[in-house]
Parts: sequence; structure tokens; C-alpha cells
Amino acid sequence: MPPKPASKLTHLDAKGAAHMVDVSGKAVTARTATARGFVAMSAGTLALATTGTAKKGDVLAAARIAGIMAAKKTHELIPLCHPLAITKVTVDLEPQSKPPGIAVAATVRVSGQTGVEMEALTAVSVACLTIYDMLKAVEKGMRIDDIRLVEKTGGKSGDWRAEDRT
Repeated sequence: MPPKPASKLTHLDAKGAAHMVDVSGKAVTARTATARGFVAMSAGTLALATTGTAKKGDVLAAARIAGIMAAKKTHELIPLCHPLAITKVTVDLEPQSKPPGIAVAATVRVSGQTGVEMEALTAVSVACLTIYDMLKAVEKGMRIDDIRLVEKTGGKSGDWRAEDRT
């Protein structure tokens, strides 16, 4: 199903100036968002990440913590995002052999007046960047691929799930 066209750009006022959207009139509801991404690398580099033998330390633990911290700081990184009292962030890292790399997924929850899609996307992005940073001395040609929102629930627009790309 194609996306619905936006009726108007909510981050621009009548004069075209950027502003933060006023969400004070919106109902507080339970909202979640899940995003995914992938860091492609050679099998040898993946072995360093999964065995804990990378020179910089535990790649997976560092990426998980970085993703959680990033979700909490999204409003400091993305202009016009609201600071949110996030109630839960999970960052899951799944090493894969074919193709070799690490799949990253983040789910963010909040009871609030605006969604957490940007927080989930930021968590995945920063977790992927942390994996790259911790392994770049071994393989500079790693790729960060397919970062995208895969699901959101709650709010005025309701639930949404991405179509499967396989």
C-alpha cells in the first residue's frame, strides 16, 4: 500500500519558518517503534566481533549501550524532535554468516503525545556506527545497509508495518 500523502508540512508555520509542533492537545497513548539495519563485513571481521577479540573490546556490548544512549538523546541530535520520557529501549544484535555481518534492531516504547520512530532509527544508526568504529582498524570497507523503520504502533495514525523486502 503506498504511503498517504501529507496534507501539510507540520514543522513549518504559515510563513514557512521551521517550528516545533505543539503536541499538548494530543492524547497520551502507548507508542512503540522498531527499526532495523545491517553492518556488512567479512567473515574474519565478524569473528572478531563475535568472539570478543577485537582490539577495542566487546563490540556487541558497546553497540548495544551506544544504541540505547542514542535513543535517549535523539531530541539533542534531530532538529525539532521532542524530548521524550522513554520507558523502554531494546537493541538486539544478531551476527549472521550469510551474508556476513551484524543485523541490528531497536525497539523504543513511550507513553506520550508523539511517536518514537526517530528514537528507534537513531538507536539503530548509532549502534551500526559503533560497530563500524570498533572494527574499522581491521576492515574499512564495511557497509552500513538498509536502516529503516519496520513497525510503529499507537498515536493518531495508528499501527503501521513495513512490507517484507524478501
